[in-house]
Amino acid sequence: MTAPSIATHLLTRVYGSQTALKDVTLSVEPGSVYALVGPNGAGKTTLIQLIMNLQAPTSGAAEILGLPSTRIRGGVLNRIGYISETQEMPDSMTVAAFLNYLRPFYPTWDHALEKQLLADFALPPTRELRHLSRGMRMKAAFASTLSYRPEVLILDEPFSGLDPLVRDELIQGLLDRIGETTIFLSSHDLAEIESFASHIGYLEQGTLIFSEEMVALSNRFRQVEFRSHESATPPANLPESWLEIEQSGSHVRFKDSAFTTQERLIAHIRTIFSGATEMAFEPLSLRSIFLANARTHRNTRAQSDRGAAK
Repeated sequence: MTAPSIATHLLTRVYGSQTALKDVTLSVEPGSVYALVGPNGAGKTTLIQLIMNLQAPTSGAAEILGLPSTRIRGGVLNRIGYISETQEMPDSMTVAAFLNYLRPFYPTWDHALEKQLLADFALPPTRELRHLSRGMRMKAAFASTLSYRPEVLILDEPFSGLDPLVRDELIQGLLDRIGETTIFLSSHDLAEIESFASHIGYLEQGTLIFSEEMVALSNRFRQVEFRSHESATPPANLPESWLEIEQSGSHVRFKDSAFTTQERLIAHIRTIFSGATEMAFEPLSLRSIFLANARTHRNTRAQSDRGAAK
């Protein structure tokens, strides 16, 4: 059995009285593209920094390429790439000087690939990094990392604040690496992620709500609409897997997060809404799945807070 490229076990990070990450356990298969999504403040950057040994966990453990994250230093960094939205680079260097400086540190540096990336990203070799736009700086960061063909590439919000053309160019650079490099990224660009991610993890307030293959996630979510004879509010005690339930007159709509087959769901609906008709089932985009989960957890927290206040 092949060992995971990245793995965490009950990974937790606490700052004083605030828990930023709680008991996160996940596994990232070699060659996969694992996208970590969640609201702002969910703990995505904290998780990445723990994996990269940029912070120490309060408890639990993380591994990269079979090594404990606490041992990620020295030569093993030749096998790992890391890019963040706040990437720091030597601003006084030109693009060419920056790449020339890095090249000797990486035995796997691919000169032909470096040349190709410079052309694909239209990077000006003689321009100083401080004179590049944010998009061009991110391209330089990608070129400097992809050129040594890392076995694992970790990206923290790499597309944040970039225009669509730059995002597309960077994503194409990643697509060209799929299969040879394990990619682990956090991002808010859900539409772009959906086009190439193989696995999705959803973080909410430091807790990993789900972690699964993109295909499985898409298959288990459906937008459901139907007509009911009961023109009233939805009954109480509906299945927990039915999210964002709405009823307007006889029209009922919800998102099913545990869809298996239409036949099974139709039978389930009719045990609750007798005589339900005109049923329709539609797949959901990753953005819609994200929003449904985020709103549901936000409403659950609000109800819990109100209950605690009484």
